[in-house]
Amino acid sequence: MGLILLEALGAGLVLILIVWWTMFSGRKKGELHEEDETANDNESSKQGRPPEA
Repeated sequence: MGLILLEALGAGLVLILIVWWTMFSGRKKGELHEEDETANDNESSKQGRPPEA
């Protein structure tokens, strides 16, 4: 019984570690603001490329 609880605790810790890692591994400067997105869209249209999704 103790081994099952220890294994469940380990799986929970791994889950928390994965969630923590993915939460804080995004862009270095944070999310893009709407002004930045519109500026990127304008640059893409000037160069003849479709806007990135």
